[in-house]
Amino acid sequence: MDEQDIDDRVGARIKELRKAAGLSQTELGRRIGVTFQQVQKYENGGNRVSASKLWLIARCFGVHASAILADLPGPSEPATENTQRLLAAWQLIPENQREPLLDLVESMAVHKRLRGRQRAVQSEPKVQD
Repeated sequence: MDEQDIDDRVGARIKELRKAAGLSQTELGRRIGVTFQQVQKYENGGNRVSASKLWLIARCFGVHASAILADLPGPSEPATENTQRLLAAWQLIPENQREPLLDLVESMAVHKRLRGRQRAVQSEPKVQD
């Protein structure tokens, strides 16, 4: 992945979040102190988004700046498609509804881990006395 690919993906994510928030390019530009043409350039990858603008854009959408970068692969392993989908959906969930969902997901993960341990214990050879 080269720099232009990253700029394109960040721009696409900004556009996706902007549309989900129901904002026009003009309104987003007004909120972050740039023209709608500059927002267009961000969204099509023509201009890079500075860290400070990325932070302002994220604030407009009520998300952390990392949400805009969520679909970019990290240094160790690329994000899976399901991980990307989960992160994108998570950002659209109202803040007051996130905690119960997080509790549910964590309980499912713990349950699966415990089931895996039970299977491992069941499959261990029995020691005769």
